[in-house]
Amino acid sequence: MADFDVLVLGSGPGGYVTAIRASQLGFKTGIIEKESLGGVCLNWGCIPTKALLKSAQVFEYLKHAEDYGLKAENIDKDVDGVVKRSRSVADGMSKGVQFLMKKNKIEVIKGFGTLKPGKKIAVKGEDGKESEHGAKHIIIATGARSRELPSLKQDGKKIIGYREAMTLEKQPKKMIVVGSGAIGIEFAYFYNSMGTDVTVVEYLPNIVPVEDEDISKQLERSFKKAGVKIMTASEVTKVDTSGDGVKATVKTSKGEEVLEADVVLSAVGIKSNIENIGLEDVGIKTDKDKILVDDYYQTNVPGYYAIGDVTPGQALAHVASAEGILCVEKLADMHVEPLDYGNIPGCTYCMPEVASVGLTEKQAKEKGLDIKIGKFPFSASGKAKASGTPDGFVKVIFDAKYGEWLGCHMIGAGVTDMIAEAVVARKLETTGHEILKAVHPHPTMSEAVMEAVAAAYDEVIHL
Repeated sequence: MADFDVLVLGSGPGGYVTAIRASQLGFKTGIIEKESLGGVCLNWGCIPTKALLKSAQVFEYLKHAEDYGLKAENIDKDVDGVVKRSRSVADGMSKGVQFLMKKNKIEVIKGFGTLKPGKKIAVKGEDGKESEHGAKHIIIATGARSRELPSLKQDGKKIIGYREAMTLEKQPKKMIVVGSGAIGIEFAYFYNSMGTDVTVVEYLPNIVPVEDEDISKQLERSFKKAGVKIMTASEVTKVDTSGDGVKATVKTSKGEEVLEADVVLSAVGIKSNIENIGLEDVGIKTDKDKILVDDYYQTNVPGYYAIGDVTPGQALAHVASAEGILCVEKLADMHVEPLDYGNIPGCTYCMPEVASVGLTEKQAKEKGLDIKIGKFPFSASGKAKASGTPDGFVKVIFDAKYGEWLGCHMIGAGVTDMIAEAVVARKLETTGHEILKAVHPHPTMSEAVMEAVAAAYDEVIHL
């Protein structure tokens, strides 16, 4: 007899959400975790980084108090205090997940899980003892970790990943950030705000390379204005850690350059956690570091499923959660539709924030679509001006023939909280004219969405 109906391997935002939904649907559910409930996201990723970034934002506000007609003297930072607050937030969230496990009667099994044939998982506990658990359905949600480049082997001291970057004992005077995706950019913003001399090295021609080019260029301008050095179309070929600090050799279009710093943060993407979990023993197929699944996350072996960063979809917490819910709802014979990976929002929580969904202008043109584009700058927004955050804009892209909302790209204060309007509208197949006729509150940052749509249709009022 199987111990469980559903057994989840990994308790990140994919795993624990999957377990809760499975329990809600009446499945006897267990979850296996080798470290802390909540996985990387709650303990070392999404949540504690946002706590760090909020501290940086508050520090920035205090330094610019005079811009708001206020006086704040002898402003200083306590990096230890900032890190402690971040860890406290993470601990609180992890305890929250523990509560949710109890509330939903989900059995938590501590230890490292290895898949076995016959729908079983062997779990090795911290005490070295092994136990074996069976289930009708096994869901793999083991997530990912910081990827290492051959030229950037992480030693945890001078060449670090995101974990070490969150808990450095001493603030570096100089830092090189390699990679300008969300992780690299967020840490570049944080350390620059705290007073570290930061250089960002990006292999591709633009920073935040998955974003619309207009967004990338605006963020580069904002970062340079804040004192961050940006090197695009550049590659770190080797790092010398033999001295007190590090010397990084950077290959650029103009030749080689040697940068000196206290520490190098490697933020060149992630590596799926698919090694040593028994995939080969069970016969589960993988390709390019990902577990192959169908539209409802079934692997090639019946009874075994996979969700989140170990599968080919976008490696985002909210994607993992959505996949897990969809997977177990399908198991419960609910009527569900495959996830629309073209309507997944992406967010970067630096200042100014970046948020986007759908096609970029370049992608729309490459598809040969006839498009309408509208842009509205926050410098023309009353709320943004009053808030002292006029940097950035909203850009919208529509199909000229049918009015379909193809893409929405934002950069500015609070835009990560605004992007959901575009996601929902696109899900409901809302047209540009319908957005125009939906009254937006004044004064708000969200008005910029309506104004950008108005600009696309030559009806803009405040430009």
